[in-house]
Amino acid sequence: MKSVSLLSVLDKSEVIMIQNERASRHEHVLNVARQMMTAARTAPKGKGIDIIEVALVTGEDLKRLSEKMVSMVSEHGMKFFLRDAENILQAECVVIIGTREKAQGLNCGYCGFPTCVDRPFGVPCALNTVDVGIAIGSACATAADFRVDTRVMFSAGLAAQQMEWLKDCKTVFAIPVSASSKNPFFDRRPKEKKEEVS
Repeated sequence: MKSVSLLSVLDKSEVIMIQNERASRHEHVLNVARQMMTAARTAPKGKGIDIIEVALVTGEDLKRLSEKMVSMVSEHGMKFFLRDAENILQAECVVIIGTREKAQGLNCGYCGFPTCVDRPFGVPCALNTVDVGIAIGSACATAADFRVDTRVMFSAGLAAQQMEWLKDCKTVFAIPVSASSKNPFFDRRPKEKKEEVS
């Protein structure tokens, strides 16, 4: 008896899968974000020493990050945290990039002090800060290559740092990532807390 191919007996609608972009968008953005993390990791370092930490924030943790940003406003009064807190909820995910503190022993004076020994506790090594900036630039360039939208946020980064999501990192920035018809991270209006009417 002549064998029959399985594909020949299946209906064409069962063989050919139509995948709508909207259905696959979230997973695609997550994959791009993982590429961004790799780009941050492989980015050049000022002295070749890797003290960069990178993580991906998704799902319910986005809400936790947003809530932390809102709570911080009462401490420092920076109202743009409210706008950014609402803004990151429009992201598919957030990439956080930070650096641990480690003196490079170059006595370069870039931090404002003549030697590494003279640098007071709590003042970051300038090369550490430069390294995290290079990593952020590399990550955002990768996002641009895949045509997804991003914005670098100090506010969300500081919130993530205070939540200790990147262990031992003193300088942290956040990059929300989205793929929609218009970049949700620009042309934004300041968000103010609504006062209750008594």
